Amino acid sequence: MLVATHPGNFHADDVFAVAVLGLVHGPLELVRTRDDARVEAADVRVDIGGRSNPEAGDFDHHQRGGAGERANGIRYASFGLVWREFGAALAGSDEAAESIDERLVQGVDANDTGQTIAAPILDGVRPPMTVSGMIGGLNRRWDEELSPAEERARFDEALALAGPIIAREIASAAAQQRAVRIVEAAVRGARDARVIELERDVPWKEVVVAQAPAALFVVYPKRQGWGLEAVPRELGSFTNRRDLPEAWAGLDGPDLARLTGVDDALFAHAKRFLVVARSRAGIDALAEQALRDA
Repeated sequence: MLVATHPGNFHADDVFAVAVLGLVHGPLELVRTRDDARVEAADVRVDIGGRSNPEAGDFDHHQRGGAGERANGIRYASFGLVWREFGAALAGSDEAAESIDERLVQGVDANDTGQTIAAPILDGVRPPMTVSGMIGGLNRRWDEELSPAEERARFDEALALAGPIIAREIASAAAQQRAVRIVEAAVRGARDARVIELERDVPWKEVVVAQAPAALFVVYPKRQGWGLEAVPRELGSFTNRRDLPEAWAGLDGPDLARLTGVDDALFAHAKRFLVVARSRAGIDALAEQALRDA
């Protein structure tokens, strides 16, 4: 497949758009040009051509009026246009594609279309480095002179950075979908609605907070043994629906074991959101106490 994009300075939206096309179609023949004949001869045009028409292979947003926007107001740049067309097939589902759009694509598009979605809250501290900044940093500096071949090498370097980022996001989104199914099953099968028991250490907060209003604690395996963790009142909150007992806070080893009577109790976090025991029986005993005494 022959893909055309613009020469000169590149941005994250055109680099990531080309990277997605490479994941979809395999190795690409890429031309960076503004020659109208060469642009029109390409199978796909990215960030060039002045048209947005996926069926014709056009993924540009520079035309008057742009190429549309999402429901939240984030306008589409070339990355978003390509992802909207191919993301669900690559990610395996609409839900996974939407998750990646929220985590990665929208930030790149907003940066390219001039929309501010993050601002510093501390004087003298710039916003954190973004993936758009990383890609843009590969362009020539003001005091560099690059030949066309060297410019193309820089673009290829950016492409080599973008491709694995997308691939990792796709894998992470698929893993997240699997985690959701595991946690939802645990919520449905809970013996006690106050304690959700997981046989694997998977991300659980989004599902439990939203779908298990009676849940106070979650049991799950950890490297040291088993953990009992408090459910937050809402996502991102450090306030729990119920804290672990105050007397446990900051204890570990023999002190925690003596207080609780659980021989393999390992430690309780000072913030009262996590306690760990070496065995499943130990953590179940701590859970019973937490429900009774907290």
